[in-house]
Amino acid sequence: MNHPARFASALVFVAASWLAHAADIPPDATDWIDPDTGHRIIRLSTVPGSRTLYFHDNSYTPQGDKLIFEIASGGVGMIDITKLGVTPPQSEIAIEGGRGSYAARRTREIYFVRGGAQGGGRGARGAVAPGAPANPAAGAAPAAATTAALPPAPGASPAASARGGRGGGGGGFGGGEVFAFNVDTKAERKVPNATRALINADETFTLSTIAAEDPSGATPKPAFREPKPQLERMFPGKKLTDLTPEQQYAVNKEEGLARRAVNPTGMAYIFTNLKTGEAKTVGYQYGSLNHMQFSPTDPTMLLYCYEGTWHEVDRVWTIRTDGTEQTLRHKRTMDMEIAGHEWWAFDGKSIWFDLQTPRSQVFWIAGVDLASGKETRYPVDRDAWSVHYNRSRDGTLFMGDGGDETQVAFSKNGMWINLFRPQADGTMPREKLVNMAKHNYVTGRGGVEPNGSITPDNKWVIFTGNFQGANHVYAVEIAKAKK
Repeated sequence: MNHPARFASALVFVAASWLAHAADIPPDATDWIDPDTGHRIIRLSTVPGSRTLYFHDNSYTPQGDKLIFEIASGGVGMIDITKLGVTPPQSEIAIEGGRGSYAARRTREIYFVRGGAQGGGRGARGAVAPGAPANPAAGAAPAAATTAALPPAPGASPAASARGGRGGGGGGFGGGEVFAFNVDTKAERKVPNATRALINADETFTLSTIAAEDPSGATPKPAFREPKPQLERMFPGKKLTDLTPEQQYAVNKEEGLARRAVNPTGMAYIFTNLKTGEAKTVGYQYGSLNHMQFSPTDPTMLLYCYEGTWHEVDRVWTIRTDGTEQTLRHKRTMDMEIAGHEWWAFDGKSIWFDLQTPRSQVFWIAGVDLASGKETRYPVDRDAWSVHYNRSRDGTLFMGDGGDETQVAFSKNGMWINLFRPQADGTMPREKLVNMAKHNYVTGRGGVEPNGSITPDNKWVIFTGNFQGANHVYAVEIAKAKK
């Protein structure tokens, strides 16, 4: 007979034994206490190369009892998180050979793609414009003539380096067929008419994107803009040699992204009815469409972005599945302002995003209410800025996954998994959960973004780490470990 209390006590004892040496976590350690934060960490995955879904993708069943994640070798992992921290985690390979997975919003199914090409960077989450880099978040490869070498981060595995940025293609990018997997019965079914694993809230529509001009002529192409050197935009008055290697890397990354904003491609959406197969091409516009996210509650609403230099594009947009109500949800108010890495609140009533006024100087986690248009802003310190943020289902907590010196905040002490608790006075105290000093964040150099989320019960933060060598999925307890 299992005794959860004894098991938990034993784990605390084992974890405590790691305390003095946790700065160099052994590759076989699965449960320990971070000596810098006092929070318990558990490794959930057993297969090297496992990683969480992209930060805005739905990783949980509607009831909040199951977490899904990606396996680099091709598959979808699943774990019951209802007894996390009480009994040993039992992860399983739920789907062999699947990729681009999403947990359905209303049913207990996982949508995924099988077959077709296995590459694809961000294929399942957003189409890449013709001629664009496969990993938009990482940008184009830095120009060899201008960028100083950036050494690989400690702990980066050869496998991770070979894979590069985010994994997982989707239907419509690399081909393949879309299936649904029931987490309880383990039954699979093919999803007729689906073009990718991105399915709307009531599971009636999917979408794809195409490069196309508006045949009606009602969508005029914007005037050509002369590109400005990103060194001049980001570091006025400085030469490239004045910058750190990390800053040089960032400048060249933005140079690659800038080309997509200056002379954008004409694109449109194809929304496909899963029941009838009827496909409608709507939403003609000029921009590199990406980060597509159906509303978690409104089946007819899509959130998306324009890729490019964030300080030079209006990024946060929504559109209806019939092509109407294309709406910019946050308009930039100053030169070099940034709004990006947008995501839906769980109730679908608001959209949240990283806001900087201006870039690299003043940092916020911001949200816009869809009904009123009113914005809420919580200030964030430079060292607490994160590549991605996420919000709990009930809105009482935020998390951030930190960032290294190549990221937009250029923080020298930003490599942490963070927790934020919004207060009535508009402040949001930050608590460090995990020291990520040995994590490689640089997707263009073999790293991985942690892409964290808060479990539905508000007890754990789930994230990807490579500080033990290969990528793995981890959970850190929000409550501090008892001494």
